[in-house]
Amino acid sequence: MLDRLQSVVDRYDKLSELLCDPDVTSDTKKLREYSKEQSDLQEAYDAYNEYKSVSEQLADAKAMQNEKLDDEMREMVKMEIDELSEQAASLEEQLRMLMMPKDPNDDKNVIVEIRGAAGGDEAALFAGDLYRMYTRYADGQGWKTEILDASVNDLGGFKEIIFMITGKGAFSKLKFESGAHRVQRIPVTESGGRIHTSTSTVVVMPEAEEVEIIINDSDIRVDTFCSSGAGGQSVNTTKSAVRVTHVPTGIVATCQDGKSQNSNKEQALRVLRARISDKIREEEEAKYSGERKSKVGTGDRSERIRTYNFPQSRITDHRIGLTLHRLDTVLNGDMAEIVSALTIAAQSDALDNGEQAM
Repeated sequence: MLDRLQSVVDRYDKLSELLCDPDVTSDTKKLREYSKEQSDLQEAYDAYNEYKSVSEQLADAKAMQNEKLDDEMREMVKMEIDELSEQAASLEEQLRMLMMPKDPNDDKNVIVEIRGAAGGDEAALFAGDLYRMYTRYADGQGWKTEILDASVNDLGGFKEIIFMITGKGAFSKLKFESGAHRVQRIPVTESGGRIHTSTSTVVVMPEAEEVEIIINDSDIRVDTFCSSGAGGQSVNTTKSAVRVTHVPTGIVATCQDGKSQNSNKEQALRVLRARISDKIREEEEAKYSGERKSKVGTGDRSERIRTYNFPQSRITDHRIGLTLHRLDTVLNGDMAEIVSALTIAAQSDALDNGEQAM
């Protein structure tokens, strides 16, 4: 691992030279490419330099133990060795994580699809809660959110909402959100005060660039229709809403929230590319895993990744056994602890499975 880290340092230093080269600074494409590469190496570069510094200090402290020291000084040296050893061990773990193969999609924007599943109107209302949770989390990260398509029910919830989150690292932080989310609470439609269980499903897909997923005009069918609002009523009299069907795969994407037919078609194609890319990725994973379970399943109450219990203000992620008793702040966008725990769990699994290249 240390040899690989040294190669990271060497490459970082080389990039620093290149970014000062007039031939590079005058070439926008190269400047952007090298700047991004160096930015990607920054964390490992800083951590390795800190590790080397701590290791040198630790070696010096251990060497002092062989010298003639009074009891007070010997105790101070021992304390320093203990502290530096702890720092070195922590940095080694951090470096091991940083040197793991990186998901090439981690830095991409994401397209998120949320649908009310089991529970009717209450599931749609909960889908709205999840949408607000993700958009507020995105705001806290400095990301931008854009609705691509939405179907609203009479109570103001979402039968379905598709939106894009634009920002560096969006997929790396949200990719574990795909699955069925279960809510337990007294619905606004319940007059008897009984707690109901409902489910909404979430799919998170990295945005696919046009160069990654090429869609030929001959492979798609484009249908136009009038946009509709809550309850199915028409909200305009022009056929600005667009439905795009990818004939070879049968994958469909619809958009009606744009101001024009061209805008809606462009947005629908973005969703279509992401869905095709996601299908290809699932098929590739299935080749290696033999059997791949669906991210979402049927949305049944029993197929859940997380439960949001309102009476006890409790949120539980069943995959990693994490329980927090601050449901209100999480739904208000404070997802950092959950995102961090899921990321660490995934990294630990990868380490246990020997996926890291040492």
